[in-house]
Amino acid sequence: MIIGIVIGVVAFAALFVGAMSVRIVREYQRIVLFRLGRVIGTRGPGLVFINPAIDRTNWVDLRELYLEIPSQTAITSDNAPISIDFIIFYKVMDPQTSVLAVQNFAGAALNIAATTLRSVVGDMALDDVLSKREEMNAVLRVRLDDVTERWGVKVTNVEVREINPPPGVLEAMTRQMSAERTRRAQVTEAEGQKAAAILAAEGQRQAAITLAEGTQKATVLAAEGDRQAAILKAQGFSGGLEKILEVARTLDENTLLLQYLDTLKQVGSSPSTKFVVPMELSSLLNGLRSLVPAETPGLPAKPPSTNGS
Repeated sequence: MIIGIVIGVVAFAALFVGAMSVRIVREYQRIVLFRLGRVIGTRGPGLVFINPAIDRTNWVDLRELYLEIPSQTAITSDNAPISIDFIIFYKVMDPQTSVLAVQNFAGAALNIAATTLRSVVGDMALDDVLSKREEMNAVLRVRLDDVTERWGVKVTNVEVREINPPPGVLEAMTRQMSAERTRRAQVTEAEGQKAAAILAAEGQRQAAITLAEGTQKATVLAAEGDRQAAILKAQGFSGGLEKILEVARTLDENTLLLQYLDTLKQVGSSPSTKFVVPMELSSLLNGLRSLVPAETPGLPAKPPSTNGS
């Protein structure tokens, strides 16, 4: 009975020692192994066997972690107090150094971050702190990384979450923002009026050009019509003259004499008391006597010849 109890105790102790001697290390973890107080190396990932009597282990997470830095008050280069809180993203690059070089990385990083923030903000004006957040993030990351590098930790990124200026500065910023928006609205309105005036002037110019072109075309068409009318009129006169000439070529001297006598008859029937008779009237009468017989009554006899025959 006693032997069975002893065997059971020994078996339990062996199982306990065996359980304490085995560590299962995940892919993103490492074990820094101390034996009798001295570092003998880093173990993992996978199954790791240790001596529970003389070995001690420190677990290190290799994943990217973050550390929230609470709100810190800093004074800018233009003496404006400002409250800032930000986040630090970091990753352990050397597990053994991260265990040996610093006791509490989170606490050390918190104090280093607060000091670095005051240093960075002290070199910047308030307007730069508010408008150049990316630049401030980059400067903070570089300075923090210079400090944490000797701890085997790399700061991968720094992000400023919130910047709270004092109430007086915030009120002034609100007024400035309102004035800037008013200025932009006025500029936009002026640009709209300018564009409208340009469009109206362009429309008037196009209308004037169109009107001038229409007037020009109308004038050209009217001139062309007058020219065509003048040509047709001249052609009509020319045709009439040609017709008169053609008829005149067929007339003989007797017909002309009769026309001349008809004209004299119309002149004699007028109420005028004075008449101008051309000198050729006697020659015309002689020609008329030659057309009728000598015995025709009412006409004077042919005057005798004066040539002395």
